[in-house]
Amino acid sequence: MNTNDPIDRLKDAINSHDPHQVADCFTANYRSETPHRPQDGFTGNDRVLMNWTAIFGRLPDIRAEVLRRATADAELWSEWEMIGTAPDGTQAVMRGPVIMTTHDGRIDWTRFYLSPVAANVNG
Repeated sequence: MNTNDPIDRLKDAINSHDPHQVADCFTANYRSETPHRPQDGFTGNDRVLMNWTAIFGRLPDIRAEVLRRATADAELWSEWEMIGTAPDGTQAVMRGPVIMTTHDGRIDWTRFYLSPVAANVNG
């Protein structure tokens, strides 16, 4: 993988399970937008560290994969899938697109559309 590519760098950091590596992928004044849950938006990579510390606590074996990617001018578009084991032993799956911009190789803005995938109720 290209460690200079912000998408690959973030995927590898998530898969390392080190919240400090994840936070280091983002600028200090990083802005996160979540259009489906506007109240969850925030600014700062310190919040990234806090969020990923909590995520790794709940899903210690989480794995991230990038399913697709594209570039549109200064924006990087990617489709993600993250799978981990929840505390109750069930599989937790999140999927969706992430749109980002970067500054000096770090992510400085995102729009996250990741959301949980409903369990298959038909077995």
